[in-house]
Amino acid sequence: MQDLQAQTDKIRAVRRTYEGELMSKANVVGVGVGYRQRGGERTGELALVVMVNKKVPEALLAPEDVIPTSLEGVPVDVQEVGEIRAY
Repeated sequence: MQDLQAQTDKIRAVRRTYEGELMSKANVVGVGVGYRQRGGERTGELALVVMVNKKVPEALLAPEDVIPTSLEGVPVDVQEVGEIRAY
């Protein structure tokens, strides 16, 4: 098992590489490093977190808007966060 710092560094590197591509997809409002969620509960697994306004079933997305489940061996977790506004 990799140590936490090594995992975080790898995810950050993947984020830098793919952030622009991910941000161009429908509903995506942010990309970050965080913990995967399952059923609304945080797991202990670090992941590249792709934040979306609203989760949409994959079947309803255009092929270019589908978010991969992993990138370069890093798990990708799509999390619904709603609309993000600056105050």
